[in-house]
Amino acid sequence: MRVSEMRLLDIINIEDGRRLGPIIDLDLDLEKGIVKGIIVLTSSRGKGFFSNRSGDIFVPWEKVIKVGVDVILVDGRDLVNNNY
Repeated sequence: MRVSEMRLLDIINIEDGRRLGPIIDLDLDLEKGIVKGIIVLTSSRGKGFFSNRSGDIFVPWEKVIKVGVDVILVDGRDLVNNNY
């Protein structure tokens, strides 16, 4: 699966079934060649260039349970909003 395809998938918290939002970025470790996590845009954030980024959520790759055809399932316990 390509990153451009992943951006079209919904991120779903398996704990409560809540939609977290779309992927806006990936956190990569280029030296090791691994994905460290995904950054999710929450619905509380504006989409403009100068919008507040405090609504972004970082999901460590270890919390990704399943990447499916339509959604990405994550274990949303202990996720917090981050400033990216």
